[in-house]
Amino acid sequence: MRAAAAALLLLSIAACGKPEPVVIDGSSPQAFERTTAQARRQLPDADRLLFDRAIRTVGGRRHAERDPAALARVTFDGMTASQVVADQRAHQN
Repeated sequence: MRAAAAALLLLSIAACGKPEPVVIDGSSPQAFERTTAQARRQLPDADRLLFDRAIRTVGGRRHAERDPAALARVTFDGMTASQVVADQRAHQN
C-alpha cells in the first residue's frame, strides 16, 4: 500500500513539470487553428500580441500571395509559439 502511494506521489510530481511546447500543425486549416490557439496559450501575455501579428500578417511578406491563410500554414508549420515570436522579431528589425 505504501509503495502504491509513493508511486502515485512520484507520478503527481512528474506531472507538474513544464509541458512540452505545442508544435503548430499546418496540414489543414482546422489543425492550424487548433494548434495555433494551443501554442498561443503557452506564451507569456507580453508575447501574445506579437504572435497574433505574425500569424495575421504573414501574407504581407509576399505581396503576390493569393491565399495568405495557406501561406501562414506553410510558413509556421512545425514551429512553436516562441519560434513564431522570434521569427516576427527578426522580420521587424
